[in-house]
Amino acid sequence: MSADGNSNDKTPSSGRRNWADLGPRFASAIVLIPLTIIAVYFGGYVFALVIGLVFAGAYREWETMVTLKPLTPVGMVLIALVFIDAILWPLWGTPATIAVAIVGAVIAIARGGEGAIWRAGGQLYFGAVVIAMLAMRGSEPTGFVAAVFLGVTVWLTDTGAFFTGRQVGGEKLAPDISPAKTWSGAIGGLLLGSVAGTLVWHFGTASPLWIGALLAVITSILGQVGDLTESALKRRFRVKDSGNVIPGHGGLMDRLDSVTFGVLFLYGVGALHLGPGVVAAGFLNW
Repeated sequence: MSADGNSNDKTPSSGRRNWADLGPRFASAIVLIPLTIIAVYFGGYVFALVIGLVFAGAYREWETMVTLKPLTPVGMVLIALVFIDAILWPLWGTPATIAVAIVGAVIAIARGGEGAIWRAGGQLYFGAVVIAMLAMRGSEPTGFVAAVFLGVTVWLTDTGAFFTGRQVGGEKLAPDISPAKTWSGAIGGLLLGSVAGTLVWHFGTASPLWIGALLAVITSILGQVGDLTESALKRRFRVKDSGNVIPGHGGLMDRLDSVTFGVLFLYGVGALHLGPGVVAAGFLNW
């Protein structure tokens, strides 16, 4: 999804975008937000199953995008391995997920053909994001707070960018990558996402507020960087949208692009501070 909420990167000649897709977006949010909260609340195998299904679906979009061909049996195997990445994590932890991701990368390289490197890279990247997601949630109550901090910061960054960009418009942020994105949308998204994340930090932790504000700002910026990165990849492969599974948003990759960079950043902060076994506490408790 673009920072201004326009996944097809088209702007009407009048200069003011229409709001015809607002209804489908709102309906999708009504369904997706409660399901996400429930999965995060329960954590454990429930969360791992949801993460497995979601990222396997996202990798399916990646597979068809980088190969520019219909899904093949090898592609189906690679999709299944991303799902296995997630469901093995609660059983045997990060080493098992890393091993499966490496197996997927080796299969992609051994299969060869157009897009082999991209397929292998996707296996490793999606595996890393799955690890970061599941390790951040973990099994402790702090994992729920951590997930809410990430989700609120990123999704309200998207929301702020969507409404500010469409209402204010103005100078383009990266016209060669995504013509619909504007500086006004990026700034509006940064402000709303950062303030929202800081509020979650204030009510969810006893740590210094400035640390939460700094992490929220960085996470918000990385969300927009992830969005731009996916737009650049879609241009690289001449794909309009990664998929159409979510009404008003496009594909799963279009919905997750803003989350992935942020969760990898927060995982890194938590792991470096207190260790990879307590990621949520590592970036929440100072």
